[in-house]
Amino acid sequence: MSKKKSGFGKLLAGVAIGAGLGVLFAPKKGEDTRRELKAKLDEMIHKVKQIDKEEVKAEFEIKLVQIQNELEDLDKEKVLKIAKEKAKQLQDSAEDLVAYAVEKGTPVLEKSANAVREKAIEVTKEVLKKLEATKE
Repeated sequence: MSKKKSGFGKLLAGVAIGAGLGVLFAPKKGEDTRRELKAKLDEMIHKVKQIDKEEVKAEFEIKLVQIQNELEDLDKEKVLKIAKEKAKQLQDSAEDLVAYAVEKGTPVLEKSANAVREKAIEVTKEVLKKLEATKE
């Protein structure tokens, strides 16, 4: 038996045990409890017999492929879009820093702010370039 099939069996056994324990620990008479337990087990057996394993397998495969595709999209397009937005925010902040230094009339701060701005532009261009290269 494959791991998938034995895992499915373990899942069903766990559900049955959980339902059984829930019924057994309910505050009712023993006869009522046993009758409810049997009804729950019969219901579960009926449901298990109606499960189309091939349909479940096919649906799982479809969902897994969808998840893989979404991860690839996230890794490429969405990350690139977010990175571009963050790069713009970073550059705007650097521009604000330079403008503030100019406004205050301090040449030393202006020089440092310009250096920060240039480095921010350089770093964001490199990151975007790498992300765009991985997208292809």
